[in-house]
Amino acid sequence: MAANENNSSGGGLDGFFKISERKSTTQIEVIAGLTTFLAMVYSVVLVPSLLGAAGFPKEGVFVATCLVAGLGSLLMGLWANLPMAIGCAISLTAFTAFSLVLGQQVPVPTALGAIFLMGVFFTVISATGIRTWIINNLPSGIAHGTGIGIGLFLFYIAAWEVGMVVFNSAPGNLPSQFGGKAAITFPMIMAMIGLAATIGLEYKKVPGGILLVIVASTIVGLIVDPNLKFAGVFAMPTLAGADGKTLIGSMDIMGAFKPAVLPAVLALVMTAVFDATGCIRAVAGQAGLIDDKGQIINGAKALTSDSVSSILAGVVGAAPAAVYIESAAGTAAGGKTGLTATVVGLLMLAMLFLGPLALIVPPYATAPALMYVGLLMLSGVSKLDFSDFVDAMCGLITAVFIVLTANIVTGIMLGFATLVIGRVVSGDFKRLNVGTVLIAIALVAFYVGGWSI
Repeated sequence: MAANENNSSGGGLDGFFKISERKSTTQIEVIAGLTTFLAMVYSVVLVPSLLGAAGFPKEGVFVATCLVAGLGSLLMGLWANLPMAIGCAISLTAFTAFSLVLGQQVPVPTALGAIFLMGVFFTVISATGIRTWIINNLPSGIAHGTGIGIGLFLFYIAAWEVGMVVFNSAPGNLPSQFGGKAAITFPMIMAMIGLAATIGLEYKKVPGGILLVIVASTIVGLIVDPNLKFAGVFAMPTLAGADGKTLIGSMDIMGAFKPAVLPAVLALVMTAVFDATGCIRAVAGQAGLIDDKGQIINGAKALTSDSVSSILAGVVGAAPAAVYIESAAGTAAGGKTGLTATVVGLLMLAMLFLGPLALIVPPYATAPALMYVGLLMLSGVSKLDFSDFVDAMCGLITAVFIVLTANIVTGIMLGFATLVIGRVVSGDFKRLNVGTVLIAIALVAFYVGGWSI
């Protein structure tokens, strides 16, 4: 009765989003949307920072990131009616910046073409059920191991950005070491203080704790760091960089079909399949949106929403999109409907006018957010089932090699290959299915053929 009374003030919102039907209220959904927004808004700073390191114009990427997050979340909320926010996936952003552009020296327009093409492929396999089939044949250990490995990879990237981990070229030594010529620097100190503060705030369940640390670190930087200069708060959004050039419509689709680049497209698709889909499943499970058959309610629309958002990302000049695991913050606050995602979408679009304020944020202010998200993903270790020793160990192999190779798909390939061989050697054939074997063969062939990144 209380739920119906609370929703009466929402007018048609209750009927459109099925708020009462899902045993929620308009107030709860709005609060859940605000909670999710506060948990993931750091991405509008972090994504431009990561892509900026690869030569993307930070100003344009900021606007593009807000557009993708805003419109993608609105699509998820208004069409799929699910409490899942969409944004530029941090893991896929890192893949694009460090593996594709910096690693393979792929030009930015071609990289955007690859992202667009990836979105098209991703949409096709989502709409046709291929993506669902892949997920149904994804062994539990490898699924959790992928999340663990991505977490470690994100932490490594953050540590590298602030100079905590640097390349070691000395012969006979391991390839990386702590710090550079100066063992301890201001960015390193700020990053670690920020990480500790983030952990403390999140433990106390302070809403927007990640954002608070970013803001506080930036304020300290403005006071202490001579490299930071205040450039205002509001500005009309523009997709052009400081040089006046814009990424919108600059994508080179034909370039993405070149033999040297097409493997990157396939790698992006495979990375997205095994990365983004797990987030959807996790958030849906927390919100109680799994039906009696174990399927996600409106799951097909959810899968299509995040893949279509990647198409938009390629058009406007952003990183591939996916459902944010931070959506779990909103579902933990009670969000069960698309109104939660709709609130996030509207707030992300409002961020379009706060570009100068967001872009002033230094790397040592965003590093704690990246580190914390990475640490959260390490909790997947507790989900490994060591009663199935082969599956659990293959999950760990996946995680370790994602970090050691700085490549998500490489880790997944090695995990699948080890799992199949391990099952055969152990005689545990009953736990092998045709789908898992086929995926393993496809992944190995992908690498043997020299198409991997």
